[in-house]
Amino acid sequence: MNPPVQVQSSTHRGRPGYSRDDVIDAAVREFNQRGYEATSMGHVASVLGISKSALYHHISSKEEILDSAVTRAQDSLDAVVDEAIASDASAGERIRSLIHGAIAVLCNDQEAVTLLLRLRGNSELEKRALQRRREFTRRVIPLIDAAQASGEVRSDLDTGVLTRLMFGTVNSVIEWYEPGGRLSPDEIARHAVVLLFGGAARD
Repeated sequence: MNPPVQVQSSTHRGRPGYSRDDVIDAAVREFNQRGYEATSMGHVASVLGISKSALYHHISSKEEILDSAVTRAQDSLDAVVDEAIASDASAGERIRSLIHGAIAVLCNDQEAVTLLLRLRGNSELEKRALQRRREFTRRVIPLIDAAQASGEVRSDLDTGVLTRLMFGTVNSVIEWYEPGGRLSPDEIARHAVVLLFGGAARD
């Protein structure tokens, strides 16, 4: 575990110290609210109530923060795909599990995933993250293929389009989910599964 970032002077506001994860989380919130380019390390230090020198004790740059947050989100999402691919369940059940797992990641690390989804490839770091997102989608397509072959998903629909529509639905959760709200992440995932597999129309 990283030692806390220590405040340099008693005149600074806030707690006496922050962990590296605290610093990253605060910075990511600022990136999402202000925009990455518009947020300086000074802004982040001010929000935390610490000096810039204290901030730089564990974080060397905005790029390091961006890389850490985006990598964390992508590692979590990749783990969900890994589990679905390795499962012995039917293809349809693996897709359902994937939807539940992805929505859990989105809801539990909402700020980092929001940052990931807003990347536009403005730097080499962002381009690498976008390439990893494309690889994530590519790994899911065979699950859709298998579900079509087993008759669990309609075979007259394009797998690439289905995959993108599925993740369009899943990713939209990031824009409106409220922690502690009326529906839990698992309940939201159940709605998504019903919509994607059965539709909302009555039988």
